[in-house]
Amino acid sequence: MEGLNDNRTSDAAPVATLRVGAAGAAEPAGFPLRHIPYGREPRQKLDVYLPPKSRVKSTIVFLYGGGWVSGARWYYRLFGRAMAARGHIVIIPDYRLFPNVRFPAFNEDAALAVKWASDNLLRLGGHPSRMFLMGHSAGAHISVTLALDGSYLAAHDLAPADIAGVIGLAGPYTLDPLKWKGVRDIFATSAASPDAARPIKLVRPGTPSMLLLHGERDRVAGAHASTRLADALRLAGSNAKAILYPKLGHFEILASLLPGWRWRSPVLKDIEDFVSDPAAGTR
Repeated sequence: MEGLNDNRTSDAAPVATLRVGAAGAAEPAGFPLRHIPYGREPRQKLDVYLPPKSRVKSTIVFLYGGGWVSGARWYYRLFGRAMAARGHIVIIPDYRLFPNVRFPAFNEDAALAVKWASDNLLRLGGHPSRMFLMGHSAGAHISVTLALDGSYLAAHDLAPADIAGVIGLAGPYTLDPLKWKGVRDIFATSAASPDAARPIKLVRPGTPSMLLLHGERDRVAGAHASTRLADALRLAGSNAKAILYPKLGHFEILASLLPGWRWRSPVLKDIEDFVSDPAAGTR
């Protein structure tokens, strides 16, 4: 694995040998490649979970939640392994958090992680046309913002069109952060352009297809956020679909992707249907 932790030469470190272990044995499904730097900051590192190479369906860059103040990629190792076992390359980056940074630093980190993923897709065994963004809660907000505001990806010579689709879980897409005490300080830097921090205000035609999933029992980010954003995207001429699950709350929707919890809702099936055909999956 020489080179995976080399942080000396560039902002986005290259990937070395990815599919063969030190003894030459094939890596099992879900095998993690850990602590890979995608930038120079301490939190700009990511983990990769690999499926069997012959079964790769997609590459998913997953952005976790935590209210822009907490979270760590290793919390999601069970999710990474579970999705890798089903044929998805899963890339989970850390990103900088408040109070060390404010908006839009975490979005910029996410875009840099997408750049790393794009640069290394082929070496990982993925395909450029099958790269998806997926996020939960604050991570869903970041994922959707990257797809709607092309400036983040453009800084790395990428565009929203390079994303096959976006999967948002329980995202606060309609939140006005300058009016909500809990995150006002995090987004204070958006005061001059407040709409830049609100996905519902960034809606435009021609965005990547979006699947917006929400639990009806969500008391953190209400389900209306997904339905309103999907309606606005469709009205603008983009492909979008919201699905609500009557028995799920804010955290259960992510847990439903793990073995032992999948009986609670068809979240996993809905995601895999979308990944197999993003345009059809939004009808």
